Amino acid sequence: MKALPLLSACLALSACATAKTSTGDAKGVADAPASVKLYAMDCGRVQASDYGSMADDGSMNGVGGEGINPCYLIRHPKGDLLWDTGFSEAIADMPGGLRPQGAPMRFEMPRKLTVQLAELGLAPADIDYLSFSHMHFDHAGNANLFASAKWIVDADEYASAFSETAHRRGEVTHYSALEHVKPVLMEGDAPYDVFGDGSVSIHQAPGHTPGHTVLLLKTAKSGAVLLTGDLWPLGASRERSLVPTYNSDREQTLESMRRVEALAKDTGARVIQQHVLAHFTALPAFPAPLE
Repeated sequence: MKALPLLSACLALSACATAKTSTGDAKGVADAPASVKLYAMDCGRVQASDYGSMADDGSMNGVGGEGINPCYLIRHPKGDLLWDTGFSEAIADMPGGLRPQGAPMRFEMPRKLTVQLAELGLAPADIDYLSFSHMHFDHAGNANLFASAKWIVDADEYASAFSETAHRRGEVTHYSALEHVKPVLMEGDAPYDVFGDGSVSIHQAPGHTPGHTVLLLKTAKSGAVLLTGDLWPLGASRERSLVPTYNSDREQTLESMRRVEALAKDTGARVIQQHVLAHFTALPAFPAPLE
């Protein structure tokens, strides 16, 4: 969730199915291993008095609410994948959180991501795989802590993240440590099968940003779960196909909505709108996992 006027303020903090899938092993989809686990971590809260930028039809003007900014850890026999890294941990050290000047929002971070990982016996260097739904500051705020992980990123998102425009706007600060890391680039239309067994796959869903992605997780006990990043930032976004004013491409966004809905239907996946608090609290409370 992001409004463009908030960007510079938050960047300053960082300075203080049998379709073939793309994978290192090039395997097809198989049954999910019984030991795949999903951990939902609270990586920030948003209090907003006006969500107007979240809908270009004007329907959210003057409407406020509370949102969650989560991080997700997927534990698999072949390694640990961190999906999104939330707000910069600098916000956790600010009494009362951050109120960006001129923005109708307040950001808080009750607990640092590194503290939550430590509860599982993990340090940033222990994370094997890293991926983001997209590179906005609220999803990649702690990216610099995980530069040693294998970074999986859509090729268009990578190009946009390190473009001349991104550098000029100061958008690179919170993920600058990744600029000289050799990533695993997702190209073409095929999803990326992270572990080569069909249990965790990353799917392209551009429009919010040029290379926005969603993550499909298949668990043995709870079935499929779809983490949708900022495809639908608000509870009403999915129901009414709302498109934020700052999305990179409106038509791409709507097409991605259609394709992700089809993916959810085909897999029977539980759809998690990542910023919707009710979706977050319905998952097992950390440190308990969804299995």
